[in-house]
Amino acid sequence: MKRLILLVVILMFTAPPMLAQLPTIAEKTDGLEKKQGYFTYYWDDATGKIWLQIDRFDTEFLYVNSLTAGVGSNDIGLDRNQLGDNRVVYFDRRGSKVLLVQPNYSFRAISDNRSEQRSVRDAFASSVLWGFEIAAVQDGSVLVDATGFLLWDAHHVSDRLKEMNEGTYSIDESRSAIYLPGTLNFPKNSEFEATLTFTGSDPGSQVQSVVPTPEAITVRQHHSFVQLPDDGYEPRVFDPRAGYFGTSYQDYSTPIGEPLKKRFITRHRLEKKNPGARMSEPVEPIIYYLDRGTPEPVRSALIEGAEWWNQAFEAAGYKDAFQVKILPEDAHPLDVRYNVINWVHRSTRGWSYGSSVVDPRTGEIIKGHVLLGSLRVRQDYLIAEGLLAPYDDGIPEEDPMLEMALARIRQLSAHEVGHTIGLAHNFASSVNNRASVMDYPHPRVGFHNDGRFDLTDAYDTGIGEWDKVAVRYGYQDYPEGTDVSTELNKILNKAIGDGLTFISDYDARPEGGAHPYAHLWDYGSDPVAQMTHILAVRDKALEQFSEANIKPGEPMGNLEDVLVPIYLFHRYQIEGTVKLIGGLNYFYNVRGGPQPGPKPVPADRQRAALDAMLETLQPEALRLTQEVIDLIPPRPLGYYDSRELFNSYTDPMFDPLGAAETAADMTANLLFNAERAARLVDFESRNPGNLGFGEMIDRILEQTIRQDKASGYEGAIQRTVDYVVLHNLMELVADDQANAQVRAVGHQKLEELGQWLSTKADDMNDASQKAAYSYMAKQISEFIDDPATLKQQTDPLSPPPGSPIGSGGYSPLMCEF
Repeated sequence: MKRLILLVVILMFTAPPMLAQLPTIAEKTDGLEKKQGYFTYYWDDATGKIWLQIDRFDTEFLYVNSLTAGVGSNDIGLDRNQLGDNRVVYFDRRGSKVLLVQPNYSFRAISDNRSEQRSVRDAFASSVLWGFEIAAVQDGSVLVDATGFLLWDAHHVSDRLKEMNEGTYSIDESRSAIYLPGTLNFPKNSEFEATLTFTGSDPGSQVQSVVPTPEAITVRQHHSFVQLPDDGYEPRVFDPRAGYFGTSYQDYSTPIGEPLKKRFITRHRLEKKNPGARMSEPVEPIIYYLDRGTPEPVRSALIEGAEWWNQAFEAAGYKDAFQVKILPEDAHPLDVRYNVINWVHRSTRGWSYGSSVVDPRTGEIIKGHVLLGSLRVRQDYLIAEGLLAPYDDGIPEEDPMLEMALARIRQLSAHEVGHTIGLAHNFASSVNNRASVMDYPHPRVGFHNDGRFDLTDAYDTGIGEWDKVAVRYGYQDYPEGTDVSTELNKILNKAIGDGLTFISDYDARPEGGAHPYAHLWDYGSDPVAQMTHILAVRDKALEQFSEANIKPGEPMGNLEDVLVPIYLFHRYQIEGTVKLIGGLNYFYNVRGGPQPGPKPVPADRQRAALDAMLETLQPEALRLTQEVIDLIPPRPLGYYDSRELFNSYTDPMFDPLGAAETAADMTANLLFNAERAARLVDFESRNPGNLGFGEMIDRILEQTIRQDKASGYEGAIQRTVDYVVLHNLMELVADDQANAQVRAVGHQKLEELGQWLSTKADDMNDASQKAAYSYMAKQISEFIDDPATLKQQTDPLSPPPGSPIGSGGYSPLMCEF
């Protein structure tokens, strides 16, 4: 018995610290600065620590991580004020620890049966994001050191740098610290910010171009703890025809025979004060705030463009429901209480995008967040300079280039805000008379009676008819007792009856997309006729190209900067026109709806599109005048090459044949797309009158390699095109992912072409052409013997960046436009 008592005494004095008596929160935080709010925290200035008081457990809230100060490179993609992940989380106390837990909302049981709910919850993994040691306790609350969590790479900066081959970096704690100006507290949200320094070696070229000491990259990271909305929000069912982003989950309590997956659209909460009134003020308006760092005249243009959405909400019966203001001077742009339009600077032009903080439980948008790249407006200005050649008599008093650039910025503002109110891209609106700002707009260029360019209608000036339909679907408020599902279906059926179409991202892509009337960067209802118009605009701009395209005093070498978007002015229209070839016209139709089933594009339209595409491979389309070539000297000191210029075989001089190769490859690569070729095989098999893949190859070869050759410069262009066409055909035949029949037809055509080239080479007197025919015949022979020899050939020159023309792509709940 004495030994037992002695053992207890020894254990009392040697117990580990976790079992010792913890101080109270008041004792632990004595002398520290207290910040009350959603979660009370304490700032310890002596140690640089944040002590977080946790007074609610098993209570869910929203955790959002963001990047307040970025890296400044479009290619790396770590921008100022960039939103990161948003997660539902809760604190779970386990003995001396508190765990930050993210439950799995992708799999649920919407049931009153707790056992059923638990069975689903336990079937799928949750995620513990962090573990905290309890440092003090008091009245049911605990105190933890949150500093390590706040200095965690929650935004995955190091992963992004590695992914982009920009080096291997990790956080250096000695150079990282809490950033107090961005650490704020409010009744429904607590905001924390930290300066993080990532150190590493072997920095990539993009890091070197934007970071003063590339071995040390310092950014700021923001964390938001946000009270979740109440249960007054009514989710709205997702319909694939309505044009909304969606949120979804699997509900395992669903009766057998009903869809397991539940889908809802993402949208802001908006309610009428009087749901029965045709027009009513909202209970709470949707307010967007513009970045105070936006300069004029861009500031006014962005506000005006964003305000266009009020037209759509008025069509849905709301008065003053959508408003745009300047962000208050003391507001933080990542404070979840503000929907913000950010003006973001990068070293190179690139995407803008609209993203949102969304409650994943319901699809309710809590914060809309737009990032607009500041260099985009300058790209539109450059395009206008290339079209107008405005500096013949010096700098003109009026500035039509600025007017066009600002018109684009207005539409860009409306587009990105559209994403943040829940809307996806609608790439079919260009055939619907600009029915939606959610399309990517190419500048519409007309001609005055005297032949001069007319840019007054370059971009849209308001919201489109489709946008009004979409807002009515997502935000129309109905009186109690209304059959909402029936009313929403009426909205969509009427829009379909009016000829409005919604086709979104995947279907619009030029490489493999099949839809003939949904495309990025086009306009006009007839892609073939539009190709003719675009080429006419291009021809006119190249015809008048001169030193008047740059301001007096600029280096003449800068003419190439202006020439690039003009010479490649047709690059987007070929992407639209080619989609008629092997194109399939279809809709996101539902059973019982009025839209017809899918139909291939008529054969005559496909052949007309092919003819239009082949026009872009002719020397007349690809040549430059000697006067233009003679204008462009090598780049001077301080104005070295950039990626916005043509790649070249003739550095340092401008390479006109290299420019022709670049443009020809853009066309040939689209024509010899594997999915497009497979559709041609399929369509011809079901209807011999359709354009077939073999016929397409024959027509391409007749207009290029088999074509009679000119002499001199134009003959050199033809040979350049021939190499490009052959290379792309061989790439398709070598593609092990391509349809076997596609590869078989392509292989046969190569064998026939090789025999033809060998015969022509034997009969050819022109030395340059004889060499070209012999070389191509040898390439084909080696390729047929061993397709791996293709890797030994030089790839055609890649083009300078295209998208964004002042715009760009897509990611869920985000636009890269």
